Amino acid sequence: MLRHTLQGLRLARNGFHDLDAASQQRTVERWARGFLTEAGVALQVQGSPVAQGPVLLVANHQSWLDIPTLHAARHCRFVSKAEIARWPLVGALAQAAGTLFVQRSVRRDTQRTVQAMVEALRHGDVLAVFPEGTVGNGRDLLPFHGNMLQAAIDADVPVQPVAMTFVDARTGLASYVPCEATPDEAMLRSLWRTIATEHLVAVVRYGAPEKAEGRDRRTWARDLQQRIESLRRNQEAPHTPLPQTAPVPPVVADLAQ
Repeated sequence: MLRHTLQGLRLARNGFHDLDAASQQRTVERWARGFLTEAGVALQVQGSPVAQGPVLLVANHQSWLDIPTLHAARHCRFVSKAEIARWPLVGALAQAAGTLFVQRSVRRDTQRTVQAMVEALRHGDVLAVFPEGTVGNGRDLLPFHGNMLQAAIDADVPVQPVAMTFVDARTGLASYVPCEATPDEAMLRSLWRTIATEHLVAVVRYGAPEKAEGRDRRTWARDLQQRIESLRRNQEAPHTPLPQTAPVPPVVADLAQ
């Protein structure tokens, strides 16, 4: 996995920015899929992401694998906390992938980020945010914050809810192995525990996109939280645009376990 990460870093620093936008997106997707493979995690996508922007993806945040998982399913530009830009290796990769960074403790910087998101969306980009604002435990969603949804309201673009879960391929039951990292646990220990776990599948479920339709950002955030919870528990069918594509065999995750 370290070698794969270093290969990505070399690519980010040498020639990546000379590629056209479509080639950059394919490169990021391919690298992210390779990262999951190195981690021993299979990917299953249920439903269809919006084919092209502008759109804001809104997803639950359950583990350190969430960003490469979403990139592997569909390239997007993340909105992340500014500290990530300073992380070794990860920061350079995030910047190469077009991440928008926000200093969340500074209100003015949040406003600046929202405006940058509006401009990116009007340019046709696909952005992604984690409205919980931090990593949860995988079992329950944390309250959704609506600040970043203001960008979708101002740009008048749709939001597509995305639910992520991990399951054991042998049983179809939910797995929380990658979600069990704590603030006091070294990342390498969590990473090793994930690599050592066999038959782990990252499931990404795309819901139907929606617009604000007059809702303010707080109301919209609550509604999206309910939709993502329904997607996580297989209570809402994944998005399948017309013409219908071949369905992906479902994985039933018992999140009550």
